[in-house]
Amino acid sequence: MTLLDTFFNGQVMLSAFPALMRGLFNTLLLGLMSIGIGVPAGLLVSLVRLYAPKPIRLLAIVYIDIFRAMPILVVLILIYYALPFVGIRLSSWSSAVLAFSLVLAAYSAEVFRSGIESIPKGQFEAAQALGLPFVLTLRKVVLPQAIRLVIPPTTSNCVSMFKDTSLASAVALPELLKEANDAQALYANPSPLIGAALVYLAFLWPMVRLVGYIEKRAKAAAR
Repeated sequence: MTLLDTFFNGQVMLSAFPALMRGLFNTLLLGLMSIGIGVPAGLLVSLVRLYAPKPIRLLAIVYIDIFRAMPILVVLILIYYALPFVGIRLSSWSSAVLAFSLVLAAYSAEVFRSGIESIPKGQFEAAQALGLPFVLTLRKVVLPQAIRLVIPPTTSNCVSMFKDTSLASAVALPELLKEANDAQALYANPSPLIGAALVYLAFLWPMVRLVGYIEKRAKAAAR
């Protein structure tokens, strides 16, 4: 067989296209759910890391360090395969969303922490002089400025999260890579994997360019 017949077989790709689209939908849904949980959780963890009592701050630091150090695949396997031994059984979807959210929250917490700490202390002092409560100072003065600073790294983390969803195939979740692997086995041809790679490229490349645009705008605004 030729290279085209083996890796770029149009008939096989066309037959596998519906399965790849189902996988793409699941990939997008998994990524959006993980981002929707992980980013707000990361903001909450960063606030605990900065302003909670010391014992709770230490717990937040341990959480951040552990989940930034552990590979996502290890976290996913531990949740899906190890938790049943202590009586906690989660579906593939629940395990994947939980694993990706926990890891993204850890990375987002550090991003938000750096953004908050970059705000001059004079902002807090001015708000205190005006009699604003601490929570209102965070909500009205500090966080709006910090969020603008952390948008570029946060969007970059979100793009990485969409790529990492391919690891969910390890727990039989029918995302894009899992559907491509199943189609490869069905047709005894690797063309569906090439098709999946093209689909990943088609929806991730615009996101990568968007991250570059946002970073450029952020640098221009900083000047």
